Amino acid sequence: QVHLVESGGGLVQPGGSLRLSCTASGSMFNTMGWYRQAPEKERELVATISSSGMTNYYIDSVKGRFTISRDNAKNTLYLQMNSLKPEDTAVYYCHGVNTRYWGQGTQVTVSS
Repeated sequence: QVHLVESGGGLVQPGGSLRLSCTASGSMFNTMGWYRQAPEKERELVATISSSGMTNYYIDSVKGRFTISRDNAKNTLYLQMNSLKPEDTAVYYCHGVNTRYWGQGTQVTVSS
């Protein structure tokens, strides 16, 4: 059993930045991802990263603003979020892609 625990969410003004972290209780999975779910919307993929960190994927709406990274020695996944917009408001989850493991989520609210 692997536990994923997110942290780093909060309230930020538009244009601000946050860095989310997701720490695994054991080794992280090969492909890790960040997902988000806004109120009354379905959960959506935000970004993924390969085991080496060399291959990343981003949805169009966050390209150039968000950066996914990982530190395998620390069993930690990150999401650096810059130039935040109100539409980025959501609960953000980390996930071992193609596994059943999800974190509990961390709330990100972008508002003035």
